[in-house]
Amino acid sequence: MINILFIGAGGFLGAISRYLVSLWIGERFGRTFPMGTFSVNIIGCFIIGLLMTLFSERVLVPHQWRLFAAVGFVGSFTTFSTFEYETGTLIFDGEWFLAALNVALSIIVGFAALKAGEIIARSI
Repeated sequence: MINILFIGAGGFLGAISRYLVSLWIGERFGRTFPMGTFSVNIIGCFIIGLLMTLFSERVLVPHQWRLFAAVGFVGSFTTFSTFEYETGTLIFDGEWFLAALNVALSIIVGFAALKAGEIIARSI
């Protein structure tokens, strides 16, 4: 039961953070391209790469804190389902190039962010 509470607390904070970060980015960069969702996904990839590498190789933390951070916070912070929906909307609107750009950049830059997080965690 305690694990569920840790995940729920992390999820609560992750969902709120996702909303606020996406809103802030959308207000600054516009909404033609889903930059808020793209940015949140990249930031989430970086955070999970950083934290899980730190937690498994550098800093031993209780299992509940891993659940809080990775499953709860990052799981709620990243927005893959929203990514899929927005990509589908771009396709429906005939914006094939923007849809393909969103998919390609999310995968390529997301993977690069994951690796950057791992590298930074290992250098600490």
